[in-house]
Amino acid sequence: MAGALLWVICPKENATALLSLMPRSAGKVQKRPRLCTGLKFSTTVSAFSSAVANPARSSEEKVYEVVLKQAALVKEQRQKKALDLKRTTETDGMTDWDLLNEAYDRCGEVCAEYAKTFYLGTLLMTPERRRAVWAIYVWCRRTDELVDGPNASHITPKALDRWEKRLDDLFKGRPYDMFDAALSDTVSKYPVDIQPFKDMIEGMRLDLRKSRYNNFDELYLYCYYVAGTVGLMTVPVMGIAPESKASTESVYNAALALGIANQLTNILRDVGEDARRGRIYLPQDELARFGLSGDDIFRGQVTDKWRNFMKDQIKRARMFFDEAEKGVPELNAASRWPVWASLLLYRQILDAIEENDYNNFTKRAFVGKAKKFASLPVTYARALMGKSKLF
Repeated sequence: MAGALLWVICPKENATALLSLMPRSAGKVQKRPRLCTGLKFSTTVSAFSSAVANPARSSEEKVYEVVLKQAALVKEQRQKKALDLKRTTETDGMTDWDLLNEAYDRCGEVCAEYAKTFYLGTLLMTPERRRAVWAIYVWCRRTDELVDGPNASHITPKALDRWEKRLDDLFKGRPYDMFDAALSDTVSKYPVDIQPFKDMIEGMRLDLRKSRYNNFDELYLYCYYVAGTVGLMTVPVMGIAPESKASTESVYNAALALGIANQLTNILRDVGEDARRGRIYLPQDELARFGLSGDDIFRGQVTDKWRNFMKDQIKRARMFFDEAEKGVPELNAASRWPVWASLLLYRQILDAIEENDYNNFTKRAFVGKAKKFASLPVTYARALMGKSKLF
């Protein structure tokens, strides 16, 4: 049950249409089009970081190492001031660029179809930034559909291994299809590290083998894998405001917090739906503290114990949203609106759960279209304010 910072409107009933985005044969090596001669080719295999694999540390400590690594890449880029987003790369003709532009356009169409509100916000970005965000969005969407889509029952760990091999290849400038090519071009232009992408795939592996979480430390790591990673992927593209006095690490921590908050909200919204699939994404020790168990989840009865438990869970999710708010004003001005929209709309889902008297077993909390569009001017105004809360 993966959720992400970018996925403001992603109805699961549209999942079938995403079959066209998936590789047609997971077991065969596909012919990879030569789309851009400017992409890098490398034969070295990137070492898999152990930052989130050491059980001796808490999940927050493991994740923070990834945050520091990504922040260091951005710091280096800002210090060198070497990135020219308007530069052109020499090719042997127009065909490569035509195909690459088509790939980005197709990513934009997917984003517009499945994340309408966020897509509108990206239109305020520079063309280069919004195209890059679309490419990241599509990769995340395709990755999520591997375990949550119509073909999820056929996905095996080996299929995820092949998907990770594709990721390695596209980071080396060897895309398999047009969507890969758009992301490959994006990561060649921005200081994006491969680790958050690998970690998202690890989150999909967890979904294949794990359906219970003993405590919040375990759940936090899962939330990072499937959603917090998106903030680390996108901040280098969205950019930090030149006038920001906040540390790079603090901005990344805020982006991470938004991903965690969004995923916790997804979990609280989808308790009943997940239970029908045999999954409980709630800390078992905290359920026990409120006198609840997995059997209570499967029975799906709203009791005073459940209401008190939910109040506690919602309070924590809101704390992560509060932390996330601190970083949005530090982003590049043109990138703030879609992030504010995501934050506000997901936060309103928590309000909807409360309005449903905490019945997330048979009622799905959602924000209506009228309320969504009514919030756009509010989030736009906040994006324009740009006042820092970090200092």
